[in-house]
Amino acid sequence: MATAKPILYGAWISSCSHRVRIALNLKGVDYEYKAVNPRTDPDYEKINPIKYIPALVDGDFVLSDSLAIILYLEDKYPQHPLVPKDIKTKGLDLQIANIVCSSIQPLQGYGVIGLHEGRLSPDESLEVVQRYIDKGFREQ
Repeated sequence: MATAKPILYGAWISSCSHRVRIALNLKGVDYEYKAVNPRTDPDYEKINPIKYIPALVDGDFVLSDSLAIILYLEDKYPQHPLVPKDIKTKGLDLQIANIVCSSIQPLQGYGVIGLHEGRLSPDESLEVVQRYIDKGFREQ
């Protein structure tokens, strides 16, 4: 009996969703993609109560957070490894991934730069985004 394809819930605007899509494609995993807007889709809260994207549904298992999903995929689908075997290189790769996921990307979200409420001009928003990208990569 064939198992169902994993389902990735994401959004075009989400860099987190793009990271998982890239990982799924690099690993050659056949999956279904469902675009959602967690702010307006009441059904999405049933899948992921905190309403963050992306979320991966794999059978009866649901996982959110792009890095957690990618590491899950790495273990479940060992073909085409994304993480190096060398522990020092792996440690540095995970350090960079965590800097992006924890220190750079969250500070670019709507809640921080205020785009959804028009608190910052596009130029001011870009300045904030560039500041945290530069800081994240300079200090790693």
